[in-house]
Amino acid sequence: GDALCQADINLKMPRNNQLIHFAFRDDKQWKLQQIQDARNHVNQAVYLLTNRSANYQFKTGCEVLKLMDAVMLQLTRARNRLTTPATLSLPEIASSGLTKMFTPSLPPDILVNFYINLNKVCLTVYQLHPLQPSSTKNFRPAGGSILHNPGAMFEYGNQRYEVSHVHKVECVVPWLNDALVFFTVSLQLCQQLKDKLPGKGSGGKQGILEMPR
Repeated sequence: GDALCQADINLKMPRNNQLIHFAFRDDKQWKLQQIQDARNHVNQAVYLLTNRSANYQFKTGCEVLKLMDAVMLQLTRARNRLTTPATLSLPEIASSGLTKMFTPSLPPDILVNFYINLNKVCLTVYQLHPLQPSSTKNFRPAGGSILHNPGAMFEYGNQRYEVSHVHKVECVVPWLNDALVFFTVSLQLCQQLKDKLPGKGSGGKQGILEMPR
C-alpha cells in the first residue's frame, strides 16, 4: 500500500525527562508520495508496452529501441523515487499536512517526517529550541536536506528555531525490497532485448519484429 495507517510515537524530552506520546488519528492516513510516484511511473511503463493492438508488428529495430528506452526511463524513475528521498527544508516539514495527523496535536517544538529510503520506511523526529529575538547566535537558515542535523536553523511563523535533537527510526518493509529487485531485473531484461536487436542504432529497416505480449 501507499499509505501509513498507524503511527505510535513515545519521546522523552531531554529538557525535563518528560515522556510524551502521540499517535495517528483514527480517521487519518498518510499517503507516501514516493510510492505513489513510483506506481505512476510503473503504470506509464505498462501503458507504453500495451497501448498497441494484439496484432501490431514492429517494423524496424529502431522502433523497438525507442520503445525500450522509453520504458527503461519510466522504470528508472520509479526505482529512483524509492532510492532517493526528497530533500525538504525545515519550513516545508513544519507546514506539511503530516503535522495535523496526530492526536494529541504535536507541540510547536516537535517536527515529524516520514520517507522511503530503499527498502525502509524512515521516521525522523526533530526537537526544536526557539531562538529568542535577543539571541546573539548568527542565524543561518538551513536549506533542503533529507536529514537535518542538530544546530540547523529555520524560521517559521515569525519564530526562529534551532534543531536541538534528532531521532531517527527505520522499519524494513519486505515488499519494498522485492520491488527494487523487480526493477533491477526488468531493466536488465530491457537491456538484453536491446542488445539482441539486429543492426541496433542504424535506424534502418531490419525486417518485421513482433513484440511478445
